[in-house]
Amino acid sequence: MKYNLFKEVKLVRDIPEKKLKKGDVATVVDYHAANNFEDGYTLEVFNVFGDTMVTVTVAESDIELLQENEIFCSRKLEAA
Repeated sequence: MKYNLFKEVKLVRDIPEKKLKKGDVATVVDYHAANNFEDGYTLEVFNVFGDTMVTVTVAESDIELLQENEIFCSRKLEAA
């Protein structure tokens, strides 16, 4: 599935090196086409005030769209 730029997505796995956890919400800011491997995306993660906290590049299989029956919650960005 190709995700549109500036679409909000959620992580489907932890990314400990960036202190991100499965379920964290991020915004797609770039698309990386791959010839022989999986496509990828650069994501931007914001704090509750809208300030950028982390950017990360992930494989397409590491993210999925948000669903209408999901809610936002907050947590401190600390070691995973």
